[in-house]
Amino acid sequence: MSNGKTKWVAASICLAILGTSARGEDAAAEAKMGVIASGAMKKMGGYRPHQLKMSAEKPAGLKKAPELAAPLYGSIEFGGASYLMAIDEPEGKDAKLFVDANANGDLTDDPATVWAVREIAMPNGKKTKQYSGSFKLPLATGDKPEMVSLGAYRFDKDDPQRAPLKDTFLYYSDYAYEGDVTLSGKTYHAMLTDDLASGDFRGDTGGAKKAAAGPAGSGIRLMIDVNGDGKFDSRGEMFDAAKPFNVKGTSWKLSDMTAGGSFKIAKSDEAVAEVLPPPDHSVGKKITPFKATRTDGTAVNFPADYKGRIVMLDFWATWCGPCMGEVPGLVKSYEEFHPKGLEILGISLDQPNAADKVKTVTADKGMTWPQVYDGKFWKAEVADLYGIHSIPAAFLVDGDTGAVLAEGGSLRGDQLAPTVKAALEKKGGPK
Repeated sequence: MSNGKTKWVAASICLAILGTSARGEDAAAEAKMGVIASGAMKKMGGYRPHQLKMSAEKPAGLKKAPELAAPLYGSIEFGGASYLMAIDEPEGKDAKLFVDANANGDLTDDPATVWAVREIAMPNGKKTKQYSGSFKLPLATGDKPEMVSLGAYRFDKDDPQRAPLKDTFLYYSDYAYEGDVTLSGKTYHAMLTDDLASGDFRGDTGGAKKAAAGPAGSGIRLMIDVNGDGKFDSRGEMFDAAKPFNVKGTSWKLSDMTAGGSFKIAKSDEAVAEVLPPPDHSVGKKITPFKATRTDGTAVNFPADYKGRIVMLDFWATWCGPCMGEVPGLVKSYEEFHPKGLEILGISLDQPNAADKVKTVTADKGMTWPQVYDGKFWKAEVADLYGIHSIPAAFLVDGDTGAVLAEGGSLRGDQLAPTVKAALEKKGGPK
């Protein structure tokens, strides 16, 4: 995907908090959350990797270790403690990962790590090895620490394209808190994440980890499924835990955050603007209507103008390689199914002053269906209305009911034609 962004097991649960706000129905708030000890990255939709520089020099604090042939050593700071680690990479043999999870200086009496190799074919015909896996460290979660998982990976030390990372170990948090947040009487699915992989949910706004915290500022996010679609969108559903946020017109704040992740939630004295999450356009939901002007100057009222048909709303751009890669299959499907009831409406996310380019490309590629282009790039009005932040993106819609019939991967590659065919057969053809 261009500009895109990333079964889990819920481990032993412990209540993280709980807090209520000031009195009054509009200010009532409560959070009930428990630890996901591993697999949280999939629910978060991605991860933020952190780099740890390794050294061949044996650490002074290392008291005991297994027999190591070609080790690199490092130390991870987590939850206020330091944990020694070693990667043994003997020539011609699989590497092994060791982590001193009990912080006693002994690499032989700790929970087992996962460290698996994958060979990757290079354009020059050679192969490189990439290792990935996980290890566990204790997270302070109230009365008893919880062993939580951190994901990790390492590029081939002999890969010339990765030379700057030759001595680097990369890791990220694969744990989080998950549960429910109730705001003004309505309950939402929520997660609290430690993007810093630091084991300290108080976050960091100005210390050594400021750069790693990224746009979130503190490095700790509260994610709330405001629109109830089962996902956490970056717009309107992910909040910096150190700042006020607005849900349904009321501003809230977190307070009394502890290293282990307990906190209180209350109405904020500082009012902030609400950022609406994208509409829920999953299969079976109603598509959001809009009016726009096509590149030929005619108006379109979507989806009202497509009675008796099914219509594919296609978000794309001439600069988007994956989008252009979909074009041959899209043209073929349009030629086959247009006489049977398929329409396509393209929404171009091209940059300003690209109208001529859009017309030229669509003509050259046989994209004979109408296009909407306003030159606003990622802020194209229809794309912004729909919360589109990666392309290609598409929705197949019933022109009579406005219901979403298909979306996402089912409208790409080899899945496109069967998806359209099944939708047309179910609808019964053009009317």
